Amino acid sequence: MDYSVGQVAGFAGVTVRTLHHYDGIGLLSPSGRSHAGHRRYDAADLDRLQRIMFYRELGFPLDQVAALLDDPDADPREHLRRQHALLSARIAELRKMAEAVEHAMEAKKMGIDLTPEERFEVFGGHDPEYYEDEVRERWGGTDAYRESRRRTAGYTKADWQRIQAEAADWAARYQEAMAAGEPPTGARAMDLAEEHRLHITGSYYACDHAMHRCLGEMYVADERFTAYYDTMRPGFAAHLAAAIAANADRHG
Repeated sequence: MDYSVGQVAGFAGVTVRTLHHYDGIGLLSPSGRSHAGHRRYDAADLDRLQRIMFYRELGFPLDQVAALLDDPDADPREHLRRQHALLSARIAELRKMAEAVEHAMEAKKMGIDLTPEERFEVFGGHDPEYYEDEVRERWGGTDAYRESRRRTAGYTKADWQRIQAEAADWAARYQEAMAAGEPPTGARAMDLAEEHRLHITGSYYACDHAMHRCLGEMYVADERFTAYYDTMRPGFAAHLAAAIAANADRHG
């Protein structure tokens, strides 16, 4: 059987003009013509149209679609394998997008109600909820976690900007101390470690010296925290961890 251009447009959910365009550029030329010269499409034409629509749905421009379909080395099974791989990649991408939406929903619950522009402005592209699932799993049952959630739920953009500015100022002064050769056990380093602890206490949750020591150990045990601090200055994480331990010892 063969089909008219109007029938094919109805099957595929495209316009007649689209089919005319595909014919004009040689992407999908109908296999036959009626006695009156009208386009007639057969089953092979419909198969090709289906592949065209698939690649177009994945965002391929028409010239690339033509190259894929007219590849002399690709058989129908190769197209199926390629389509499967592309679909798998799209599914993975959509899952990531869904996770991002879930994080945004959780952030709304916490009161971090910022626009995307404000998030980049305040956090410099770092998502404050990126590790939320892990944090909840590790510390969700603690008083510190509940207190942090309670406090941050009421923070405004101005609050986050202030907290970020305080942290940036502290980090700059700590790097200056390191550049000057301050050892982790030095008074200046320990004072900065104490300031770090008080910043956590004032912004998130009550952080005593024992808990602060655990945080310092995590900064060197978890490569993600190490990378975060060491991007500011090589050795920052280990230096800070040692200063935190020294400060905790100083306070008994």
